[in-house]
Amino acid sequence: MTHQKPTSPLRDTVFAAIAKLAQEAGTPVTDTTPLIGDGSVLDSMRLVELCLSLEDLAGEHGFEFDWTSEAAMSRSRSIFRTAGALADEFIRQSQGAA
Repeated sequence: MTHQKPTSPLRDTVFAAIAKLAQEAGTPVTDTTPLIGDGSVLDSMRLVELCLSLEDLAGEHGFEFDWTSEAAMSRSRSIFRTAGALADEFIRQSQGAA
């Protein structure tokens, strides 16, 4: 059973940004949508484009989004594993926990 996290405006914004850049139009984005590895909806260039887009969105919301941190680059706990993991990190940073 897959557990979806409650929706929030920032989570929806992150998912919408992913959907906009997805390689196949109309791809549904959920917490478990892979962003890297097998089944990824983004190629490497689109992933970078997503990160730059999220930097801009963060600025609009009054915070800095750091996607180059050790946690982001760590293979085992990468914030890029899934759409949900990226949204969680974006929200965490928005709350000043970065």
